[in-house]
Amino acid sequence: MPVIRVALSVPLDTLFDYQADDASERDIGARACVPFGKKRLTGVIVAVSDHTQIAAEKLKPAYCIFREIEPLPAALLDLFHFCSQYYHHPLGMVIMNGLPVKLRNNKAVKLKKNPHDYRYVLTAAGKSVDSASIPARNRVARNLLTGFQRGAELTATQIKQISPRAIQLIPEWIQFGWITVHPISAARTTGSVKIPALTSGQAAAVDAITSSNRQFDTWLLHGVTGSGKTEVYLRIIEPVLAQDKQTLVLIPEISLTPQLEAVFRNRFPAVPLVSLHSGLNDTERLAGWLQAQRAEAKILLGTRLAVFTPLPNLGLIIVDEEQDGSFKQQDGLRYSARDLAIFRGKQESIPVVLGSATPSLESYHHALTGRYRHLRLLSRAVQNAALPSIGCIDTRINKTQDGLSQPLLQALDQCLKEKHQSLIFLNRRGYAPVLLCKSCGWSAACQRCSSRLVVHLRDKKLSCHHCGHQAQFPRACPQCGNQDITPFGQGTQRVEETLAGHFPTARILRIDRDSIRRKHAWPEILHAIQTQQVDILIGTQLLAKGHDFPNLALVGILNADNALYSTDFRASERLFAQLMQVAGRAGRANVAGHVLIQTEFPDHSLYQALQRHDYDALAQTLLAERKTAGFPPYVFQALLRAEANDIRAVLDFLSQAKQLAQSFETVELFDPVPAHMVRLKGLERGHVLVQSPSRKRLQTFLTGWYAKLMTLPGQKARWVLDVDPLEF
Repeated sequence: MPVIRVALSVPLDTLFDYQADDASERDIGARACVPFGKKRLTGVIVAVSDHTQIAAEKLKPAYCIFREIEPLPAALLDLFHFCSQYYHHPLGMVIMNGLPVKLRNNKAVKLKKNPHDYRYVLTAAGKSVDSASIPARNRVARNLLTGFQRGAELTATQIKQISPRAIQLIPEWIQFGWITVHPISAARTTGSVKIPALTSGQAAAVDAITSSNRQFDTWLLHGVTGSGKTEVYLRIIEPVLAQDKQTLVLIPEISLTPQLEAVFRNRFPAVPLVSLHSGLNDTERLAGWLQAQRAEAKILLGTRLAVFTPLPNLGLIIVDEEQDGSFKQQDGLRYSARDLAIFRGKQESIPVVLGSATPSLESYHHALTGRYRHLRLLSRAVQNAALPSIGCIDTRINKTQDGLSQPLLQALDQCLKEKHQSLIFLNRRGYAPVLLCKSCGWSAACQRCSSRLVVHLRDKKLSCHHCGHQAQFPRACPQCGNQDITPFGQGTQRVEETLAGHFPTARILRIDRDSIRRKHAWPEILHAIQTQQVDILIGTQLLAKGHDFPNLALVGILNADNALYSTDFRASERLFAQLMQVAGRAGRANVAGHVLIQTEFPDHSLYQALQRHDYDALAQTLLAERKTAGFPPYVFQALLRAEANDIRAVLDFLSQAKQLAQSFETVELFDPVPAHMVRLKGLERGHVLVQSPSRKRLQTFLTGWYAKLMTLPGQKARWVLDVDPLEF
């Protein structure tokens, strides 16, 4: 009697056995609908056996095994197993998290193919069919066969031109083996593609990667902004496509997808390309996932979840902006897509390319120590395009008014006169971060988070940017009744209002999460910038990376100093990366670029390194500091995070969890502490930090500790292990 072992999306680190009379080894990786308590759940079969430890009378039969799509391949199941073991998360939750939503429910997949997305090709068997063998009364079939024999390949439009009823014959002819189906690329060719000449640095990088015999290696492609990393990606993808292999390209943000997708489609117009990101609906996501699984899609462009997509002919993995924190999931299964991409590359014996202008210190350290292979692009790819000049405006001398200093306003005015575009960067949306009563000191706080409510003046609302809670704008201070309550500080909306007052004829465009909520807003905004319909851009980190604005001459940076006060040891690294990225938007073509940073600390080593475009100097300094302090990459960390309605319940649970931990040589456990932001979305949070100079020892310790934590009786606190945490 076959028994299937099913991984279900439940918070239990175990598999569940069910009887399935028609199951076989071929069903490993297929979905199965099974009873679980009083519910029906769908999971994935990870093993088929002829024995079980469950008593025969207790072994329940599975409702059904879904076989309408191919099972998950063994390599992908291995990736899920590794992910479960490394991040200490139940296997069933890992697997179901990696599947499209439509594969997680209790229904078979019914995805209608659009016949216009495919071309139909006559096979050798089809060519051997004599049209005379088709009865004369079946004129439609005869005409269709004649049409195929003339061209050997037809589209749905051409088939319908033969006869409106001819398309109905296609499924039957596929079964006969007379025709095969091939996807049509969504790209539309508009003449020949102009391929730029490579710089010497680009050529060296392409030669190094393509001559590595397609074996596993992790390459760190470290190039200044505008150095043409994307062109290197395109060149190394070419030989992969020539071998009929697939390429996975991971990007950090959905906002980068349209521009990068356009570049790839333009270069490879006949190659089927699929994008997977959170902007798609469930049906679109499943369609793309299935195209990748069937090896119909040759290039897969996606955000972090795309790392779990089945790709049977995978030949290359690229991770663009590898340093970006968006690759790390921050709730539920806290995986790093970048690190899983490297594991997947090793598993498939294929190259992995990590691209960045400002690599994470972990990746940079691996490159210095020889674990990664280091490639440098030291100059910009466009001829005569120099790196922008970077200067600091000392705000102790040049006082700001409404967040803007006089030298910055003068630079903006000059830029407008020269008919060039400028960008004001402020990583804070809304009108102002604080609503303050100067009389009694009251400020509007979020009831669900340890944060203040942000003023959104146009909507006349206060909003929490952590949990989404909104409140009406008060007419007076609720504490003392004073009607003179004041928005304090700058947000993008306030800067927009201020600039409109200074430059009434300028075309000003604000770009933040509030302004791109409409589905097609982002492509429209990019088009407006590219076609010179905008003079001054005001933006958050959405504009910082990956975008190419040829006419952008000036970048002004506001409120950068805030990160210098942070208790987070990664704050300086993140600030430098962010400023380097946003500075890199200027001067990317024939327009000279200038960057002005408003700061009270113009002599700070971070700003000095930025002015010299010297990532290496700052990285060496930060690495030396981290080695002294015992921080990553010189140690490996994990956090046991917990949350509950009351902080005492959190700290009690964490204390109990710490007592369960077995003392382990070279593994250090710290005392339970509240999180930096104690209250978030109505729950109070705390954590216990664990660290070790040995990743292997840390993992051995976590495996034993996790098993004990899973046996704890019902707790008032929810908990999760966060391995390689980025936020505390």
